[in-house]
Amino acid sequence: MHLKHSLSRQVLRGGAALSVALFASALLCAPGQTHAAEQRFMTIGTAGVTGIYYSVGGAICRLVNRERKRHGLRCSVESTGGSVYNLRNIRIGELDLGVVQSDWQYHAVQGSSVFDKDGPDPELRSLFSLHPDTVSIVARKDAGIAKLDDLKGKRVNLGNPGSGTLATAEAMLDALGWTKDDFALVAELKSAEQSQALCDNKIDAFYMVAGNPVGNILEAATTCEVVFVPAVGPEIDKMVASKPYYRHAKVPGGLYRGADQDVPTYGVAATFVTSSQVPDDVVYEFVKAVFENFDDFKKLHPALAHLSKQDMVTEALSAPMHPGAVKYFTEAGLL
Repeated sequence: MHLKHSLSRQVLRGGAALSVALFASALLCAPGQTHAAEQRFMTIGTAGVTGIYYSVGGAICRLVNRERKRHGLRCSVESTGGSVYNLRNIRIGELDLGVVQSDWQYHAVQGSSVFDKDGPDPELRSLFSLHPDTVSIVARKDAGIAKLDDLKGKRVNLGNPGSGTLATAEAMLDALGWTKDDFALVAELKSAEQSQALCDNKIDAFYMVAGNPVGNILEAATTCEVVFVPAVGPEIDKMVASKPYYRHAKVPGGLYRGADQDVPTYGVAATFVTSSQVPDDVVYEFVKAVFENFDDFKKLHPALAHLSKQDMVTEALSAPMHPGAVKYFTEAGLL
């Protein structure tokens, strides 16, 4: 009898414990509740940690993460090789979003240039454009480089593999009718390495595509004597006129030591892209985070200061716009 009562009490206690456990589970799964299982992690591919792409990606993530309790998105930034790397890894699903140059967005859509073997990317989608990316050619003052032709026979860093900078530099060489054999040395250093290499006399000049001001250019200009080489000439004019993603530009005078006057050059635009596989609601939240905190966003880096909402929606976008972006821009009256 005692044994029977004891077993009964154990069964009752066990049933009560199970009921409590089920009740707690139901609470956790109740609609509207945010918990770990509902979190979605999104990664933005950028470029080197000293460059503007990394800073801009971080700025976007900070704005998205402000509302993570509401939408459940957690945004992180990944330092990468740059535009070409980002586009290839968005295509295979290794990155969710990326900051890329407008020329390589175009070529990824078309399956042209460095993406010839990849073929067209039918899943690439644009969100919005960003700041202008200008070509800066920075040389050590004692290297005797004043114009483009002076680069021949010199040691030049054209950019690291996978970067938009390297691919854009190679396009310039094609336009000029040059090959890498025209240089004494072609280095492929990352942006974080090239200023020290220049000032340590390991290279004579470096080519850079980025929004101004650029951290590694500032470092070079303050560490050693540098000059800025104008990227001009009939071949450059012809190249700019023939491509929808190029435009004439300038490195603003007074921004860097060694460039008191504007330096004529050319450039592209930085753009923000993703894949059609990323859900509409995710893209909507990313666009909303930037455009509804627009003044804050523009203050996060000097290169963003002159952005226009309308230009960001209409300029330099070759890939179809993602439906999540279209939804927000339509609601905001920008489309």
